[in-house]
Amino acid sequence: MKNIRNFCIIAHIDHGKSTLADRLLEVTKTITHREAQAQVLDDMDLERERGITIKSHAIQMAYEQNGEKYILNLIDTPGHVDFSYEVSRSIAACEGALLIVDAAQGIQAQTISNLYLALEHGLEIIPILNKIDLPSADPEMVKDQIVDLVGCERDSIIPASAKTGLGIDDILNAIIERIPAPKGDPEAPLKALIFDSVFNSFRGIIAYFRVMDGEIKKGDKIKFAATGRQYIADEVGILKLEKSPRDVVRTGDVGYIISGIKEAREVKVGDTLTLVDRPCEEMIKGFEDVKPMVFAGIYPVDTDEYEDLRTAMEKLQLNDASLVFQPESSAALGFGFRCGFLGMLHMEIIQERLEREYDMTVITTVPNVSYVAYLNNGEVREIHNPSEMPDPNFLDRIEEPYISAQIITKSEFTGNIMTLCIGKRGVLMKQHYLTTDRVELQFHMPLAEIVFDFYDKLKSISKGYASFDYHPLNYRQSDLVKLDIRLNGEPVDALSALVHKSHAFDFGKKMCEKLKELITRQQFEIIIQASIGAKIIARETVKALRKDVTAKCYGGDISRKRKLLEKQKEGKKRMRQVGNVEIPQQAFLAVLKLS
Repeated sequence: MKNIRNFCIIAHIDHGKSTLADRLLEVTKTITHREAQAQVLDDMDLERERGITIKSHAIQMAYEQNGEKYILNLIDTPGHVDFSYEVSRSIAACEGALLIVDAAQGIQAQTISNLYLALEHGLEIIPILNKIDLPSADPEMVKDQIVDLVGCERDSIIPASAKTGLGIDDILNAIIERIPAPKGDPEAPLKALIFDSVFNSFRGIIAYFRVMDGEIKKGDKIKFAATGRQYIADEVGILKLEKSPRDVVRTGDVGYIISGIKEAREVKVGDTLTLVDRPCEEMIKGFEDVKPMVFAGIYPVDTDEYEDLRTAMEKLQLNDASLVFQPESSAALGFGFRCGFLGMLHMEIIQERLEREYDMTVITTVPNVSYVAYLNNGEVREIHNPSEMPDPNFLDRIEEPYISAQIITKSEFTGNIMTLCIGKRGVLMKQHYLTTDRVELQFHMPLAEIVFDFYDKLKSISKGYASFDYHPLNYRQSDLVKLDIRLNGEPVDALSALVHKSHAFDFGKKMCEKLKELITRQQFEIIIQASIGAKIIARETVKALRKDVTAKCYGGDISRKRKLLEKQKEGKKRMRQVGNVEIPQQAFLAVLKLS
């Protein structure tokens, strides 16, 4: 055990995490020159294209120092805020972390939040200054930031360049010298932390775990503490680039288990794995069910493809257990699914994977969050959709989820960012200068306000310099109303929204104006209204197309013209009663783009 080192890499997006992992694998000769390619551990096309890690990966490296052989287990983590629970479980499986900071961009929001996660778990932090070969790098200033943040010695920061391979040997030596060996009792009952799972179409779900105490052998009867399910370990082993089977995986090691599990729901990230005959006394702390934060409807463009979409979603769920969905139907879009995502990036990735891997063209409705409604009779309901909102007469109060948002930016953009956040009902909690020109702002704000377009606006007003990170706080009472859009008096289910009372009038007015532009004119007049309950708060009218029926009437008495016009008026009235209005597809997407 004394020669094992378990570590992870934490960084903000695009600070060179995957590239550094590639270099470590090359220097330790874990991959041959033939297998080498950029972002070895990112095995999805989407990850390579976007340059982000979506799924965490683990890999074992062997390294020799001063004649002693060491085993290094690297657990790669996603950098995006949506996947912070996955990052926290990967961190819990390690004793040390490489904190990577880009020498050109300095410390950003996720660097700080991931660092706090690592410090909470008592990890040994090795700060690394990456990309020092860039012409725009400012190593001395960024070193000052790291010293202020981590409180380490200035000499302990390792300058490196993952692209050119500079400083990689220093990093490997630091891993061996600074990170402690795993602690654990090899004689105790088995206790292992599951930090990830992947789906293999031939072998079922493969769970990745880190053994805290005891050992696991091939053929052992095992059970998952959170779900209570029992299985037999058909195969256990360690993770090289390919899986390498072993008869036994011991304390301190990172490995995988295959036991013929067919459903992703049965393996939960953060769960404790133990033996049926000799269970451990307590679970590993910190387990929680992954909670979706953003909800949206996904519908097939062609209603005949509903079953294909269901199959595609089920296959995706095997790969990504944090996706939840249930069937729903909408008057405007037909049958589809109500899906829960971890955040906006997660939603975008799922949508893109459906289109790429399963060739499905889908419509995604307006993303929203889930609310909790308390009724007068004491009943509590979760609301995922505006149509589920109870009548105001029965409603006591409604609560919405709040988040704590952390924004790091240059001080010149502070005013604009504050205006943006306060306009989104944010409350400034603290303002802290990291250096003379970098400031950290912390806001408490409703999740619903950042669900769409907030991130884009933040990037544009800060010229791309602001970095953003958030974590959920709690539910708080809020003054929300259901805004309905009516066409000729009929409410359109798919366009209704839950909005804050203070924004309702503006939102309703903008919606009506937008729909007026998008709906094509008919032979009859179309009335577009925005209403809260029975109260109409905005109205626009699409005028009828008028056919000149009096063209053939020349000369003679006015009563002949009037007779024709009266006849036309009757026809128009009848047409309005039976005519229905087609809402173009752009209208559903336009709602998203309302500023």
